[in-house]
Amino acid sequence: MPTIGVAVAIPEPWATELQDYRTSVGDATATMIPTHITLVPPTELDDDGLAIVEEHLARAAEKVPAFTVHLRGTGTFRPVSPVVFVTLVRGISECELLADAVRQGPLATDLEFPFHPHVTVAHHLDDDRLDQAFAELSGFECEFDVHEFHLYVHDTEHGWRPTRQFQLCPAD
Repeated sequence: MPTIGVAVAIPEPWATELQDYRTSVGDATATMIPTHITLVPPTELDDDGLAIVEEHLARAAEKVPAFTVHLRGTGTFRPVSPVVFVTLVRGISECELLADAVRQGPLATDLEFPFHPHVTVAHHLDDDRLDQAFAELSGFECEFDVHEFHLYVHDTEHGWRPTRQFQLCPAD
């Protein structure tokens, strides 16, 4: 039974920079999780469900135009969840529309928390490490165009691996 996720990949050089930072503050999961903006959280599928999901994602991609994301500064979900993240200052509504499009049909799900697009940089660490990440990445900033999103499949040995990308339609 595969476990999948759907996300916007953060491009280089920022993906490696943020993943390396996450590792440096002691987040042991960082090497198993590519830097991303989650659209669909980890979801278990039936063995024959992958093909259905891929068809669904291809159709969803055709409905959403490419867009720009601007990341700047940090935020946190504490005290509800021990997470520090880099915030989106541009591309929020576009990520919400894309997430809505992919979380339909075979990927319809009730989320535990309201959808808030972000890039996790520290998760399940002691408060001092979370405070450190919040402060040290407060000046982080980058901007990039999003032309596709990815289907990730979890491998117990190697972590989350992108298995297929889906091209968004051209921006107006």
